Amino acid sequence: MARIMGREQTMVEPRAVDTVALAGRRFQVRDHYEVGREKVREFARAVQNYHDAHHAEPYARKIGYDSIVAPPTFASVVGTAGTRALLDEVLTDYELTQILQTDQTFEIHRPILAGDTIRTQILIESVRQFGDNDFVTARFELVNQDDEITQIGSTTIVARRGAEVDPNLVEAVDKIFMHSRPEHRTGEPSDNSALIPIESEANEHPPVAPPRPVHTVQDFDRLSVGDQLPAGTATLTRGDLANYAGVAGDPNPIHFSERAAELVGLPTVVAHGMLTMGLAAEYLTSWLGDPTAFEKFSVRFSGFVPVRPDAASTIEFTGKIKSLDPERRAGTIVLGGTSDGRKLFGRAVAEVRFS
Repeated sequence: MARIMGREQTMVEPRAVDTVALAGRRFQVRDHYEVGREKVREFARAVQNYHDAHHAEPYARKIGYDSIVAPPTFASVVGTAGTRALLDEVLTDYELTQILQTDQTFEIHRPILAGDTIRTQILIESVRQFGDNDFVTARFELVNQDDEITQIGSTTIVARRGAEVDPNLVEAVDKIFMHSRPEHRTGEPSDNSALIPIESEANEHPPVAPPRPVHTVQDFDRLSVGDQLPAGTATLTRGDLANYAGVAGDPNPIHFSERAAELVGLPTVVAHGMLTMGLAAEYLTSWLGDPTAFEKFSVRFSGFVPVRPDAASTIEFTGKIKSLDPERRAGTIVLGGTSDGRKLFGRAVAEVRFS
C-alpha cells in the first residue's frame, strides 16, 4: 500500500467531523493547473517513461499531437495536490500519519499535453467504515481548456480514526518533513482555501472528446487471449525516490528517511506506490509502442519496494492478455509486479486500444 503522511499536527487541533456525512460532497479546485513542457519531461524521467513523444514534439506529431504528451499517470501530479487539499481542509478527522492509499484508477479520454490548462472537480464518492478504519473514495474530474474531460481519476485511501500516534513519530516528522503553507484545519473551506464547495446537482458534466487514432506497434489481428507479454524489469535507487518525490509533489519522509520508515514499521525506505504504477505504465507502453493507447489503468496496491541506501532495487513486470474486443480493436491486459519476491499489486489492469 502507498502511505500518505501529513504535516506535524500539534499546532492546531482538528475539529471532529462526521466523515460519513461528507460522502456526496463536491468541490472545485480554486486554481487551474497549467501543464508545463518541462514538467512533462521531468515527470517522464521520474517514472522512467521513455517514449520519445514525452520528450520532443516531432515524435509527438508522429502519433497525432502537436505538443509533447504526458505519461499515462501524469494526472497523479494534479490528483496529489487535490488529495492533500481534501485532507487539509475537509477530511480533518484523521491523523495524517495513519493514512494509506489502497487503489488508484485513471480513465483516460484524452492524453494530457504540454500547454493544457486543467480545471479539477473533486467528488467524495463514498466513506465506508470498518471498525476504526474509514475507506474514503474520491473522484477527480480533469477538464481541459476546450471544456473536454481529459481524465477521470479515482483514489481510495484507508484512514484510522482516533489513532494514538507515537510521539517519537510526531517529533521525527516535525524535524524532517518539508515545510508548507500553514493549515487552518477547521473542517470547512475558508475564503483562501484550495477548494470551493459546489452543489452536486448543479454540476454539468463537460463532453468527453471522441477517441483519437492510436499508433501501436502490436498487430491486433495477431493477438490472442492468454498471450503473455515479454517480461520486463525496472530498477529504483534512493535518488530515483528523491527525484520522484520532488517532481510529483509527494514529500512523505518514509521515501527518504530511515527514521520515519522505522517509526511506521517499515524495514527501510520504500518506493512510492504511484511511482511503481508509473513504472508499470512504461512496461506496457514499451510493448504497445504508443502511450496514448491507454483507455483505463487501475491498480490496487498490496506491497512495497524497499530501497536500501547502498544498492538498487529491481521490479519485475509481467503481463497477460485477458480479453480482446475485435469490434473496437481493444483489449484488457492484466499486469503483475514483484520485488524481492513481494507482490506489489493486488490487481493491476489496463484497457487499451490498438491501431
